[in-house]
Amino acid sequence: MALASLLSRGQAGLDAYLVTVEVHLAGGLPGFTVIGLPAGAVRESKDRVRAALASSGYSVPVSRITAHLGPADIPKQGGRFDLPIALGVIMADRQARWPTHTFEFLGELSLNGDLRPIVGALPAVLAAQKAGRALVLPAANAAEAALVVGAEVYVAATLTEVVQHLDGAQPLPRVTARTEPFQFGIAPDLGDVRGQVFGKRALTVAAAGGHNLLMIGPPGSGKSMLAERLAGLLPPLAHADMLHVASIASVAGELVTAEPTLAPPFRAPHHTTSAQALVGGGTRPRPGEISLAHRGVLFLDELPEFSRAALEALREPLESGVARISRVHEQLVFPAEFQLVAAMNPCPCGFRGDGTDRCHCSPGRLEQYAGRISGPLLDRFDLHIEVPRVAFADIAEPSAISESAQVREAVTAARVVQLDRGGRLNARLDARGLWRVVKLGTEQRELLKRAADRWQLSARSSLRVLKVARTIADLAGTAHVTAEHVAEALQLRCRDRNAT
Repeated sequence: MALASLLSRGQAGLDAYLVTVEVHLAGGLPGFTVIGLPAGAVRESKDRVRAALASSGYSVPVSRITAHLGPADIPKQGGRFDLPIALGVIMADRQARWPTHTFEFLGELSLNGDLRPIVGALPAVLAAQKAGRALVLPAANAAEAALVVGAEVYVAATLTEVVQHLDGAQPLPRVTARTEPFQFGIAPDLGDVRGQVFGKRALTVAAAGGHNLLMIGPPGSGKSMLAERLAGLLPPLAHADMLHVASIASVAGELVTAEPTLAPPFRAPHHTTSAQALVGGGTRPRPGEISLAHRGVLFLDELPEFSRAALEALREPLESGVARISRVHEQLVFPAEFQLVAAMNPCPCGFRGDGTDRCHCSPGRLEQYAGRISGPLLDRFDLHIEVPRVAFADIAEPSAISESAQVREAVTAARVVQLDRGGRLNARLDARGLWRVVKLGTEQRELLKRAADRWQLSARSSLRVLKVARTIADLAGTAHVTAEHVAEALQLRCRDRNAT
């Protein structure tokens, strides 16, 4: 009888929890069993391990082999445990005394003994660093590991290389942390959008306060162009936020590239996207588009064309900043602090109100089209603006000066004021926090009251008007919200204005 024990990491959301891999060799009929709530891919590891051991020149013990992945009550997913199971078989068969207590091992094995990359390597690197242990990863995950300064990570291309390292024959190369400064990246410039002065102003206000924005206009008016430039107006991500965003991408299976940037993420899923793909979930729960847009922008073009279930699933994450996914065996929480930007046509054909007679949509079709978006979801847009068609005479050559860089400077300054004052952006303020930073005089209060009565604004909509007014004041560099700021905030709510 022989027993070997090694350490590895499982994946549950963004949590890379510790897994103890125990391999036991016993007499009796030869067999290979994996226990500890393994999923299908983990149960199949016994066949991959057998083939990899034989291909690498190691004998497969003629014994009853039992591999246990503890804790036994947590489901295990993926092929990440192939490497520690194979090492455990070799260690138990040889009765080797490897220093496995100082290492953690992750990697999927091919049938010829090569190591393949795993999903979610970056959270595992961070967890191993926090635990004070070294980590052995497939060579293809080296770029992710290099993002973490101070982590002790070794990479290998084959099972044989790992065995030689543990034997002391040939050390594995250690990953060198990236020392070059991270760049902001290349983003579309706001100066490419011709005309649309009001749309650019709304985009600036949305960026400065983290506000959700809905744009309504005919096809070709520039709604998508404006939305695609919002991420370029946001300040660069802090290094900790960049690691957080990269961890989400790693867990989602989008391996971090060798050249990550500090640019906030921009996600634009197609309108056929399901609610599960948008919010997250699946048999093996993974983050959805709203989590991949964490600290960045989620753009929904053709908003009414999304399924009702997908749109309604956004309501709770928009308020809480997280996506909660519940399963029988686990409850996962993915971060989802994103800025929602959406675009839609004014009617099914798209030409209503564009100054031509091309629209022939009946009142019934208009009502049905507008009814695809629920009132509670519309209530979560701080800004909704009309984006009219631009006349050819107003189209000019793009400026050589980066307009986005100038706006980003103003947006960054306004955000610094907000974070210093309330600890969060204006769009994320609760009612108590909002009233601490907004002191209304008689003129401002009366103006908002008249608009709320005339447009039948809900309490939430009225508070959102004040949040936008506070952001406009921050962009202007003023300490107090004036009537002009409130008036501009009201002008940025065209749906309320047009409903009366």
